[in-house]
Amino acid sequence: MNAGAQGASAPAAGVPLWRQLQAAAGVVQAVRQGTSATPALAAVPAELRSAAQALAFQALRHLGRAEALRAQLARRTPPPSADALLCTALALGWDEALAPYEPFTLVDQAVEAAKRERRTASQASFVNACLRRFLRERDALVAATDSQPVARWNHRGWWIQRLQHDHPGHWAEVLQANNAQAPMVLRANVLQGSTAAALELLLQAGIEAERIGEQAIRLARARPVHELPQWDRGRFSVQDAAAQLAAPLLLRGLELPGGAAPARPRILDACAAPGGKTAHLLELCPQAEVVALDIDPVRCERITQTLARLGMQARVVAADAARPADWWDGLAFDAVLLDAPCTASGIVRRHPDVRWLRRAADLDTLARQQARLLDALWPLVRPGGRLLYCTCSVFRAEGEDRMRTFVAHNTDAFLLPAPGHLLPRAQAWGTGVPDNLPSDHDGFFYALLHKRSSAHPVA
Repeated sequence: MNAGAQGASAPAAGVPLWRQLQAAAGVVQAVRQGTSATPALAAVPAELRSAAQALAFQALRHLGRAEALRAQLARRTPPPSADALLCTALALGWDEALAPYEPFTLVDQAVEAAKRERRTASQASFVNACLRRFLRERDALVAATDSQPVARWNHRGWWIQRLQHDHPGHWAEVLQANNAQAPMVLRANVLQGSTAAALELLLQAGIEAERIGEQAIRLARARPVHELPQWDRGRFSVQDAAAQLAAPLLLRGLELPGGAAPARPRILDACAAPGGKTAHLLELCPQAEVVALDIDPVRCERITQTLARLGMQARVVAADAARPADWWDGLAFDAVLLDAPCTASGIVRRHPDVRWLRRAADLDTLARQQARLLDALWPLVRPGGRLLYCTCSVFRAEGEDRMRTFVAHNTDAFLLPAPGHLLPRAQAWGTGVPDNLPSDHDGFFYALLHKRSSAHPVA
């Protein structure tokens, strides 16, 4: 996602609400048909995009409830465009405390949106009848849907069941957190000064913020990145607090077999786009020789742009990390960061479409891909070196279970202390996590693997 577009946006100036609802409903319809919200939003006219994103994202966070309410209101499912508009209005207005506008205003403007769109005009009376009834019977209709898990938690049924199995003590807390808006968190570039100085820079610019980690600063409200002081000069990057653990975990305690730190560590960032973790590695270890790899040439360009803004350099390579014969020069790496492709189940606060796009079968497909990457990259780590495996997932199949299987089949792999599963708003993080890591962060999994050497085994 665009780094400056994480939070709620102000209504589009001078653009009537019915047009904003049309655009938001178009995004919701695209997601329901299997398209990511990112390209759907890119197709929205520029003057509507910010408002459409805010409305569509809120609607997606409450789509399960909206679909259950629509089923109560209508015996038949209307055509896709009308249904998307109806469900968008219900998702935005079902809880008056969360509604961005007065429910009567939402209903009036949703009906106007239906009238003014060719694909929905014939359904305008139907939309009007459903929404007017909803206003009259809202409490009873909501109560009638409370017993439905998908309506209660706004996630697919398989997702809820998987969380209940994987995290029986925290599943409800995670689901509740997923339906909140994520904060905008910055990483202060310590090559340009301390985190405290970076926070003061923000405060002097009238931007309310607080320090929540070694380099992490949370803004009171999201804003476009161009409003941040010295953004173009690389003073800040946008990165969630949990994601900011990757670089320190990989680098801390990195030693050669003789016990000395490598003068110029050779590091691979194996799935590097858009380059946030690559840059963080170079901020903490500017003398490192970093190879930033990604399979997508377009995404590789984003890595280059990220590093250029920060005034950093790395060797950026477009290639499949699971096929080292295509790109590896034969020199072993001191450290490898594998931020593996996953379900993205830990970042649905920022990408609420993910919960509706993923299918249960995706877990097995992605687990095989993760295993393939681990098997391909582990031989590239020197004896005594390390590999940090991470995913932005809360599912054990992509975290703890993946590591258990890998270590069982690789006797030279030893697990060092690392956070394990980080769950949004959960309180027990495990070992290796800084005491000041806030609970308000994305879901992640971290495992740090040390490669044993016969001369210097790990105790």
